[in-house]
Amino acid sequence: ILCFFNQLQKDLEEVKELLQKATRKRVRDVLVAEKHKLELEIKSQPPPKPKDVAEEEKSSLGGYTVKINSYGWDQSDKFVKIYISLNGVQKIPAENVQVNFTERSFDLLVKNLNGKNYTMTFNNLLKPISVEGSLRKIKTDTVLVMCKKKQEEKWDCLTQVEKESKEKVKSDYDMADPSEGLMNMLRKIYAEGDDETKRTINKAWVESREKQYKGDIPMDI
Repeated sequence: ILCFFNQLQKDLEEVKELLQKATRKRVRDVLVAEKHKLELEIKSQPPPKPKDVAEEEKSSLGGYTVKINSYGWDQSDKFVKIYISLNGVQKIPAENVQVNFTERSFDLLVKNLNGKNYTMTFNNLLKPISVEGSLRKIKTDTVLVMCKKKQEEKWDCLTQVEKESKEKVKSDYDMADPSEGLMNMLRKIYAEGDDETKRTINKAWVESREKQYKGDIPMDI
């Protein structure tokens, strides 16, 4: 459609040029009629639509979106600060880095970074934030999301879910047998530790068993 529309425009321009040069009435009448015909045909054609911006972005991105799962955070009296590492983010237009805040959440969208979209969503923030006072900053290879606290108080974690998870772990630990909890912790350290850690735990285990057999300490591990 666009190609045909452009062709009609060129034909009309050429007819106008010929009309300016024509001197004989019969030739001029023919050109005037052709000019009128072309103008009506162009008028009946839908104007060429500019390529949709979102569609253009989509084609350049290939529709590939990456969900961000890793981040770091800290806080001051007034802000909770979330650090997201993204290589080269400072090189794209600032408007490509968008953050939408609500009182208890925020959504981050980074568009067209190395041919990909990047998204991150935080729901159920631990405490309310000020939407107007919150902002984002773009640094070298990092996006900094700054959530303005409504109340200047310390946050123990970022989300309500994290808080509930910590409370459950603490509750389970408090209800469990202390010696069993210690054994579980040692087993976990042993399973995840390197060779040196395992040697240290094995040595401590052997020494504790020897003391138990000698009657130095009444314990059952």
